[in-house]
Order: sequence, then structure tokens, then C-alpha cells
Amino acid sequence: MRDLRPLLDPRSVAVIGATPTDGRIGFVALDHLVKLGFEGDVFPVNPKYPEIGGRTCYADVESLPRTPDVAVISLAAAEVLPALRRCHAKGIPAAVVYASGFAEEGAEGAELQRELQAFAADSHMVIAGPNGMGNANLKTGAITSFATLFREHTPQLSFGQNALLTQSGNLCAMLFSAGRARGLQFSHFINTGNEACVEFSEYLDYLADDADTATVLGYIEGLRDGPAFARACLKMRHAGKPLILLKGGRSEQGAQAAATHTAAMAGSHVMYQVAFRALGVIEAQHPTHALDIAYLCQFRSRRAGPRVAIASISGAMGAMLTDMMSDLKIQLPQLTQETQARLKRAGPSMPMVANPIDMTGHIANKEGMAAELLAALRDDASIDVVVVYCMGSWLDRMTDDLVHEAAQSPRLTVVIDTGEATRRAELEAAGIPVFTDVARASEALATYLRWAETDAQSTQAMEALDLLKQAAPTSPINDKTRTLDEVAAKELLEQRGLQTCDRGLATSEDGAVSIAQTLGYPLAMKIVSADILHKTEAGGVRLNVRGEDEVRAAYQSITEQVSASRPDAVCRGVLIEKMASGIAELIVGVTQDAVFGKVMTVGYGGVAVEIFKDVTHRLLPVDAATARTMLSELRSFPLLNGFRGKPAANLDAAARAIAALSDLAVQSGHPLRELEVNPLLLTGQGAYALDALILLNTDEESTL
Repeated sequence: MRDLRPLLDPRSVAVIGATPTDGRIGFVALDHLVKLGFEGDVFPVNPKYPEIGGRTCYADVESLPRTPDVAVISLAAAEVLPALRRCHAKGIPAAVVYASGFAEEGAEGAELQRELQAFAADSHMVIAGPNGMGNANLKTGAITSFATLFREHTPQLSFGQNALLTQSGNLCAMLFSAGRARGLQFSHFINTGNEACVEFSEYLDYLADDADTATVLGYIEGLRDGPAFARACLKMRHAGKPLILLKGGRSEQGAQAAATHTAAMAGSHVMYQVAFRALGVIEAQHPTHALDIAYLCQFRSRRAGPRVAIASISGAMGAMLTDMMSDLKIQLPQLTQETQARLKRAGPSMPMVANPIDMTGHIANKEGMAAELLAALRDDASIDVVVVYCMGSWLDRMTDDLVHEAAQSPRLTVVIDTGEATRRAELEAAGIPVFTDVARASEALATYLRWAETDAQSTQAMEALDLLKQAAPTSPINDKTRTLDEVAAKELLEQRGLQTCDRGLATSEDGAVSIAQTLGYPLAMKIVSADILHKTEAGGVRLNVRGEDEVRAAYQSITEQVSASRPDAVCRGVLIEKMASGIAELIVGVTQDAVFGKVMTVGYGGVAVEIFKDVTHRLLPVDAATARTMLSELRSFPLLNGFRGKPAANLDAAARAIAALSDLAVQSGHPLRELEVNPLLLTGQGAYALDALILLNTDEESTL
């Protein structure tokens, strides 16, 4: 990665296009640097003015007495490149470009952006933007952003350890203001703009190394470099820094029609979710959610896990919290009998002690009751986190006990105060986060606990699977594909160890009858053509065929209907296959994403999978152990595993088949675009590929 320090931690700044007119962008940037604590050199540049605000204004870059670290270019789009060339000649290593009018504004702007990129590549200048709001280093006061919110927050513009990194200037500003209202302080404010020369992952890589940043909050609409993003996320994980991302464009309404069922289900946002899960990224659902998670991350030195106990001064609120957290898949185990007995001794009037605990208002009136309750929960090994609902003056009276308990135990305790307690700051100083809204607390805690539970495990898995190599697509996705017909696809699967059914390829009625007599009945008969992806829709499938007459009729019907519906298709013949039955059907598919590479989808239901949407996904490669985990994540998993006395499928065979398909997709060395086995029939003895579709993304004829 390039050195971004001149851009994000400059010691001197030139503002090209500086102006004394308040409200103009060239004034705001200069005003920030002069008035908000920056101690480095500031050089206004504009031939119109000899001085601005009592500070010498230079006619051009060449006149500067020293070479600054970064130039802020506050000029129109057409003037940007000439200014950058002069900056480069002066030896300035970095620049911030505010101007719009580049790739976001049609063909002419796109050409201007290509010229900017070519200049950056030749000059090696680090150029932020264009069409960006600029950046801010809150520790040094090096604010190269024109966002006026920095002036609005003075003189309380304090420094913290949360960095903002967004592809939207407005969202960056909104998160900054709302975050400060939430009590968060920030180290960096970075808006990436068009990312013509410096893309999101480079900034993230810098923040992973930045000693002043402990957490990153980000917003993305799309990534340009999946492997670089994976590397930066891995560096964040090794540094123990949470990455919280909002993803724009989560709706799949704009998804293009896909050749396979798998591709239809693995839309663009699904790919991002899969990558986020593998990389340990915390995905937030909305800005408030993101800020609440960042707030919780400030207490991550506290031990946390998935099992939560609720203690409430209100029985109704305890029940409501239980409902909310259950809906969010938070585990709420019953307390041990010993703990319940201790709670009853501490507060005989408590009507509920199993979980949730109804402390009632007596918690504030009976001396020592709160301390005994908290101590009992501390000793219960079945609980990882304690959530206390207590409001206003009742919470103030409990504060000493909560602070004392926090000093005795490293376990996370979360307080929800819907009143106006005056001692919240004491609780936070003791390591106890305080929320004022039950829904926000529940939503943030559910997301945070899932991340905390899988943090170390997913890092190890990611390294073991060598994800960084797999993140790069093996070839660019294009519109030229070559499809293997079902016979060729199944032959390839058999080479990889997958089981298929006995079959034969017929090119005549007599040939079909001969194959049928060898295989025995009942039979499935299907057209074989690389040009027909969905055989049923073309009239090319007959099932449960029995006897010679039915074989002849089916052969004739298939060939006639396909000829009528798809006269353009080249057909090799009719595949005749022994019918098979089993316990359940799966769909197993691999698609290739332009950003993250190959992704596997496993779903329940075979042809019905698009209706039920019971699917799970992983970045490749997927081994047998991961495949077993994927199967267990399906809502329908009990149906695979002997539900209510029914036979259980051979899950080991299913996992081996899934892993074999992963190996095929990863190791084939060919530009695979899509691969799908649908259905994969599970029986008590094995897993059988009943149908297969393989699409190659290639400009040339190639064989597997």
C-alpha cells in the first residue's frame, strides 16, 4: 500500500483556490486550518489576493516558500489537472480534490477522470477524490474538509479513537454529528469521493495501522478491489479493531436475471454479506445501529458471549425485553437452580427469578439486595452478559453496587435507563455501557454479541482457508460463456468423486429402448443440449417412464417439443437415467462475483429452493467441516437429520459432495462462471447429483 500520511496526517497544507469570502469552499477549508488547532504551516494560494485574514496569500504554487505535504484543490473540474501538474512539479506528494464534474457526470466527466487517473499513475501523487468532501485528522487539527460541521462543534472539537470512512460525504457528516451526540469521539473523518486514485481499502489499511484509531465506522455502496479489502480487514482483525459497515443498495430489485437458481439467490448484497461474515465485518442495518455498535465496542475489554440474563425493575419491561431479544436470536437461558435460590433469598418479594428477573422497586429500598443479586449472577457460569433495566433515581441508587460489581468481574453488564439518572457517567467510567432505549439496546447488543462470539473463530478460519488468494476472481466476468451439457457436466463431477445415477445417452428410439432395458424401470428421460439451460421449460423432461411403449413415446415427444420450442438448439440426444428417491433434495451452487470471487450456496428443496429461500452461503474454498456447518444452518436441517423418527440423510456424504464441488470450482484452473447441482439427492447411503449445470466464462473454447 502507498504511504497515505501526507494526505491524512499532513504537517503543512496549501489551499489552492483560497478565498476571503465566507461560505465559499475555499474559505471554509482555510478557516478550519487557521482556527481549529492545526499547528503546521498553512499556505493560501490565489493570484487575486495578496493576503487573506492577515496571512500571506501566494500567487501560485511555485511561489510557496516550502513544499507542503498536501494541496487542497478548491477549483473547478477543468482547472484541477493543470493545478495538480504544478503541484507535482513543486514536489507536493498528495492532494485533495473537491470538484465534481468527473465520472459521476457522464461521458465527458468520465474522460476527465481517466486523465486524472493516468496522471496519478505517472506522477505517483496520492490524490483523494474527486467529488469528495475531504478529510480531517482530529488529533492534529489537519482538517482539509469543507464540511462546516467542524466549526459548529467548536470549541468542544475533541479527539477520540473512532474513525469515519465513507463513500458518501453527507453520511460522513451525519455520522460525525450524530456520533458526537451519542458520546463518541473521532480520530479521523474520511470521505473517499469518486475514489479515482485512492480507493476505500487503502484508507482502511491505513487506519488498521493508525495507533490513534481503535474502531472504524464506514459506509460503502460498492468496492473496487475485493482482495485489497480482504487484506485490510485481516489487518484490522489482527490489530483487534472492529470494522462496522453500512452497505448501501441492499435491495435486490436491480439484480439481473441469472442463468442458474444459485445466481438468482446470490445477489450482489448476498455476496457482501458472505464476505463480511468471513472477514469479521460487523454489518449495521442503519446509521443509529452503527453508532450504537460503535458505542458498545468501546467496552470490548469486557468479556461477552451469547447468553444473556435480564434483570428489570418492571415485570412488563422484563417481558418486553425478553420478547425483543428472543426475536433477535439472543440466547436467554434459565438461571441455575442454585442462582434462583440465591435470588429468592436476596429478595423474597421478587416474583420471577428464572430469566428474566423481576427485581421490582424493592431493589432500591432493601439494603444490599442489588449487591446480592449481582453477585449471584456473577457466579452463574451459564450467563455471559447481564442486562439491567432500571430508570432514573432507582438507577442512581443502584450505581454503587453496579460499579462495585464491575470491579469484581470482567463480564459485560449493560444498563438501560429510560429515565433521567444522573450517574450515567460513573457507570460508563466503570466499564458499563448505558442505553436510553430498549429497542436500540437490544438491536445493538444482538449484533455485537454475534460478532464477539465468532471473532477469534472466524479469523482462524479465514487464515486457514487462505481467503486472500480466493478473494480474487480467476478471470473477468464477461458475456461470453460456454455451457457444458448435462452428460459432460456429470462426467466431470464423477471425476471429482461425486455420485450420479446409472444412465445412457440415446440418439434414436431403438437406442433409448435398449438403454432402458439395461437400466430397468422407472426412468427419467431428458434432452441433452448445451444450449438449453432449463430443460423442463423447453418440454425436454419426462419422469417415471415405465415400459418400452412409454420410452418410445417419451423420446418422440421430447425431441418434437424441443425442436418446436428451441429450433436453434444443438441437441446431442436424450439422456436416460435410472429414477432415484431419497430423504431430501438440496441445491448446491457456485457463482463468481466480480469483487469477491467464488461464493458457494447450499439450499434446501431442489427445484423449490427459490420459494422457500432456505439457503446459506460461504466464500470458497469450503471443506467438509464447513459444509457440515452450512447444512446445520438451514432452517430445514431437522428434516435432513431424522426429524420425528424419519430416516436421517447421510450428512457426511452430503458434506463430502459439497466440498468436492468447492474443490472443482477452486482447483479447475478454468474461468468458471456458474456451477450448480440441482438437485443433490440425499439418501441414507449417499448423495447423488441428479442434474448439473456448469457455465464457463471464456473467450476461447476450452475443455475441463
